[in-house]
Amino acid sequence: MFFLVSASNLRAQEVVAPLEFNGAIIHNNRKSNAPVTASNQRGAQQKTTAIGLPFFEDFTGYDTWPDSSKWQDVEVYINNTMGISPVSRGVATFDGLNAAGIPYDPNVSTTLLYADSLTSKFIGLFPYFPSDSLYFSFFYQPAGNGFAPEGQDSLMLYFKKSNGAWVKVWSKEGTNLDSFKQVLIPIVDTAYMHDTFQFRFVNKASLNTNDDVWNIDYIKLDKNRNMYDTLINDIAMSDEPSFLLNDLTSMPYRQFIADPNKELASQHFATIRNGYNAPKSINYNYKAQEQFTGLPLGIGTTNSIVVVSDDKEQVTFPMYTTKPTLNHLYDNYTFDTKYYVEAQSPPDNPVNDTILKHQIFYNYMAYDDGTAEKSYFLNMFPTLPAKTAIEFHLNQPDTITGVSIYFGRQVPMAYNKYFSVFVYSDIGVNGGSENAVYSEDLLVPGYMRNDFTWTYKFTNPVPMPAGTFYIGTVQPAFGNADSLYLGLDVNRTGGNHLYYNVIGYWQPSTIDGAVMIRPMLGPVFAADVQQVEKPGNRWFANPNPVHDRLKIEYDISGDGTYWLADMQGKVILSGSIKSEQYLDVADLAPGVYIVRLKVGNQQLQPQKVIKY
Repeated sequence: MFFLVSASNLRAQEVVAPLEFNGAIIHNNRKSNAPVTASNQRGAQQKTTAIGLPFFEDFTGYDTWPDSSKWQDVEVYINNTMGISPVSRGVATFDGLNAAGIPYDPNVSTTLLYADSLTSKFIGLFPYFPSDSLYFSFFYQPAGNGFAPEGQDSLMLYFKKSNGAWVKVWSKEGTNLDSFKQVLIPIVDTAYMHDTFQFRFVNKASLNTNDDVWNIDYIKLDKNRNMYDTLINDIAMSDEPSFLLNDLTSMPYRQFIADPNKELASQHFATIRNGYNAPKSINYNYKAQEQFTGLPLGIGTTNSIVVVSDDKEQVTFPMYTTKPTLNHLYDNYTFDTKYYVEAQSPPDNPVNDTILKHQIFYNYMAYDDGTAEKSYFLNMFPTLPAKTAIEFHLNQPDTITGVSIYFGRQVPMAYNKYFSVFVYSDIGVNGGSENAVYSEDLLVPGYMRNDFTWTYKFTNPVPMPAGTFYIGTVQPAFGNADSLYLGLDVNRTGGNHLYYNVIGYWQPSTIDGAVMIRPMLGPVFAADVQQVEKPGNRWFANPNPVHDRLKIEYDISGDGTYWLADMQGKVILSGSIKSEQYLDVADLAPGVYIVRLKVGNQQLQPQKVIKY
């Protein structure tokens, strides 16, 4: 058997697309138990006492929301993964997603309107005068690790006058990725010099994606400045530190301790930035401990490095040798490594002198850092299935109990996009042949649960020997499931261990980043998949395969509702039904269909039916 693929179909098989929901923000909403409401969005002024000068913000905190002591709204995303070489740790990201991490317009993909805003609390600018030489400065970056804003997109800055009017004082149209650029704006109009002065950044974007990304960093408003006052005069931690593991970003501790010398990197590192206009000698160090037990893991020796002006340097440490033998190998552990620079003279901003990195050992294996910046999907050929497979390695025998997947939200939502999850002992990329050892079928994508991934518990756990295995998705042929978006962590460095198959054979991925599919290992866990049926609440669709009449039987009292859909998710037949009633399927084209059944408020397990 062979497949003929015409030249017209030789399009890009792997596609990187914008992210259409932000799981990190959604997770933060749930963790804080503080849903976004009108009271904490734009327009709310919860603090009546004005902030005094200097006003400074470099978004160094670890929360995904802006600091409520400085900011009035919560629409932007505070993070250290969307910016490229930020001035200091943390940026504020503007996109087309709202404060809840979902699109402003969940239905229309072409809407272009005002999106995120970042509005300061009241700032007291009275009784300052033009002679006090007030200047407002900030850094901005288009795109970063997201998609670049287009020409019709823009980032704008407004100042509020004493009469309440907002005046646009700066704007930048969409452009390609660039480094962070500084903007310096004098405040000379006395209409701004009042006790309730505010400023506001706003972006104009497509309201259903984060494909129009801007990053803001290092905002400063103070007196006695001038047009040449562009120096930062700050030593700060900048980019994310490295993980302690050599290749994976997370794994079960029992798998780690089975071969720690292989799994640990030879060194770990952080990044220091010198914002002064002269070289600086900087003392730096780290210390590490297990988060829950407080067990010390390592303390470095203070080192010194000279960093040239307005530049950054990566500082490295030998890997600490402590590999504790913890009592409960099925528990989760976190190694916290705190990197810091010692106090400067004269003192600068001390908050950004420290950065913390978590190395998590839990019940999953991952190559991603837990945040998605973009989405990934496969372009399918109409007559062939599309497959992904990510390579992992076990240091000792273990049991695969499920899989956790970050789905890129879609507009419209990807409901009725059925797929399967396969576990392979081999896919034949280096000789041999494809060998699938397990599959879980009739799955649909899920969103906004269990952190920012959706977890599927396998019906039958899969015991695996030590060695290599693969896990991934299979999307059916004759379908539209190529729009099944998967989260892509673009900060991943090194090989992505991803393979794909859209034309009948496996190929190594050529994209940069890690697709966020994580095998779950070990004991049984609570899944995110809704319990769609209970023991005894069974139903049958017979005969299967069927030619003309399909009998529906179920053992729950009451009338039901059925939907019969093709493998594209398109509903072909639907209506009310009673147990032991027949459906006329004689006119359906031969193929595979999915039948869903709801009786009362119980959604029963979908079933696959073959029409011949």
